[in-house]
Amino acid sequence: MVPAGKLPLQPWMSAPATLAVLAALTGQHAAARFVGGCVRDAVLGRAVKDIDIATPHAPPTVIQLLEAAGIKAIPTGIDHGTITAVADGRPFEVTTLRRDVETMGRKARVEFTDDWVADANRRDFTLNAIYCDGDGTLYDPTDGIPDLRAGKVRFVGEPSRRIEEDYLRVLRFFRIYAHYGKPPADVGALQACRMHAKGMAILSVERVAHELLRLLAAPDPATVLSLMQEYAVLAEVLSEASDFERLRALTRVDTDAPDPIRRLSAVLGPDVAKPEQVAFRLKLSNRDRVRLVAAATAAIPPSPDAATVRRALYRDGSEAFLDQIYLRWAEAGGRIGDPAFRGLLETARGWRKPTFPLGGEDVLALGIERGPRVGDLLEAVRRWWMEGGFVASRSECLAKLRTLAGA
Repeated sequence: MVPAGKLPLQPWMSAPATLAVLAALTGQHAAARFVGGCVRDAVLGRAVKDIDIATPHAPPTVIQLLEAAGIKAIPTGIDHGTITAVADGRPFEVTTLRRDVETMGRKARVEFTDDWVADANRRDFTLNAIYCDGDGTLYDPTDGIPDLRAGKVRFVGEPSRRIEEDYLRVLRFFRIYAHYGKPPADVGALQACRMHAKGMAILSVERVAHELLRLLAAPDPATVLSLMQEYAVLAEVLSEASDFERLRALTRVDTDAPDPIRRLSAVLGPDVAKPEQVAFRLKLSNRDRVRLVAAATAAIPPSPDAATVRRALYRDGSEAFLDQIYLRWAEAGGRIGDPAFRGLLETARGWRKPTFPLGGEDVLALGIERGPRVGDLLEAVRRWWMEGGFVASRSECLAKLRTLAGA
């Protein structure tokens, strides 16, 4: 391949762990190059998270070279040529150059190669087919660098064919566009996505959920979801999404690290039935399911007083309370800098949950037999303690317990 420029050396490229992996893989005079997201982000000057490396070495050779250098090698996807190297506790995904021999819409049978251009031509988007040597030399066989800098998300080769190889690429197109694209979106790509949208039915829900949540973490997910709706894609993966304005308002006011679950809650709207349905269908974790449902059902009053805020924080926790505040703020129009909502956020962030001073043993010590009454009495005292602002001491709570128990 002909060099296409040079990337200034960056800390992640010259880190000891990175250099150790590269040195191991180039020990037999074969090239090892960075590829994918790390190169894409480095070209744009964004922070690099995961480091992927491509090499012509076959997987057994990769393992042999890494282990000979004292680097742990984990065969995470050996059938597709992927080995995870772990150096200084940091993972590096090392994948052998390959070409697709047979594709089936969600997985492929591959053969390994030493042809860098063939490897580039089987990748999804041009901006993901940029390679970089350890010294920063760039290689761009599909003209991904101009596309990347212009914000053009373009399939490598013919869009329909790329999607037929893996229908997840429909969702990946919109996710990548949400993070890297600039309007207008590529018409050929959009038409191919519309044509093959129903093909996503064969995908695992876990893969779909993963892409959706990553899309929701983008700077302006509502605009991209609207585009997906226009091209008949959204109905195939998240038909319940309807409140794009609420999502837009949320992204204006929630300027902390993007929270995909909170944003999912926003776009589902106030219908309390949707969160449970979506969480079940997408097989979200139990923690995310509980959050999603709570955000739709546990609403705080429009203008809560300090006592109500403290009780809500104690009952629901600061994360759930923040979800409710941000969603109510979005429903109110998402006016940036609104002092009322800002005050509630500051209260939540400074909240330290107090410890209720009693336990079941205190009830049993009064001679109450084990059973439901123990929990009922304890909860009655807890409610009294909460309503009093969490200030009652242990002795005061014990006195209240004795009164309720008739002891």
